[in-house]
Amino acid sequence: MDRKVQKLTPDYKLIFTDIINEKFPEKKELCKAILAKENLSVLEIIRLNKIIFNDSCQITDRFNQSQRSYQKSDILKILDYQKKNQLNNTRLSSQFKISRNTIARWKRIFQSDKT
Repeated sequence: MDRKVQKLTPDYKLIFTDIINEKFPEKKELCKAILAKENLSVLEIIRLNKIIFNDSCQITDRFNQSQRSYQKSDILKILDYQKKNQLNNTRLSSQFKISRNTIARWKRIFQSDKT
C-alpha cells in the first residue's frame, strides 16, 4: 500500500492567539500586526515569542533552541538579514540564538546553490 506522508506544521497563529488571550491579554496590541498575517515565518514566530515571553532563563532558551527547525526560505531570510545589516556570524548567532557553526554551514550550503 502506498501511503502519503504528510508533513504537518503547527498552527502558530492559533497557538499564540490562545496564549495571549489566556495568559497575556495586555500584550494583545503588541502582537496584533504580526498575527494579522496569513502565514508566519520563523522570524515572525521568534519575534512573537520574544514579545510574549521576554522573561526567560538560560535552561529554557537552550531547550527551545534545540527544538527549532528551519525551512530553506527561512534560512535564506536570515542570511539576507545578515547581509543587509552587515552582521558577522557571531553577531547574527547571538541575535537569533543560533550556533555560529550552523550559520557557517548554511552559508556554505546556500552559497554553493547560487553558483
